[in-house]
Amino acid sequence: MSLYTSKYELKVSFEDLDPMYIVWHGNYLRYLEQARCDLLSKLNYTYLDMKNDGFAYPIAKLRVKYIKPAQFMDNLVVVLDVKSLEPTLDIKYKIFNKDSNEKIFEAETMQICYDVKLGKSVYTAPISLQKAIKEAQG
Repeated sequence: MSLYTSKYELKVSFEDLDPMYIVWHGNYLRYLEQARCDLLSKLNYTYLDMKNDGFAYPIAKLRVKYIKPAQFMDNLVVVLDVKSLEPTLDIKYKIFNKDSNEKIFEAETMQICYDVKLGKSVYTAPISLQKAIKEAQG
């Protein structure tokens, strides 16, 4: 079950390529971060809002699977599925080539809510994030 699904589109730029003229493997993680920022913007609860509320969400666990390389000028779509907010923020990702609709990458992240003021992990989502997800669900 998904709490919320979002899509983020991007075009592979020349600077993303490695010497073999395919997307360097580390750039996929950057694509995930761009998609997470976009997701939070769509929820109207950005990283700045999170910071102002006194929370951070560092990644505690990351699993990736490279399926097929992306190339220069490919149009990509990152699909994010928020699977849970508590006790951890769990998100599944799939990256597709928009033109061929081929899945080229998938990943999962587990993020822990960290209360900056207390200096420790907490296992409940900030009220603002809970509200943002509920509003987005309709």
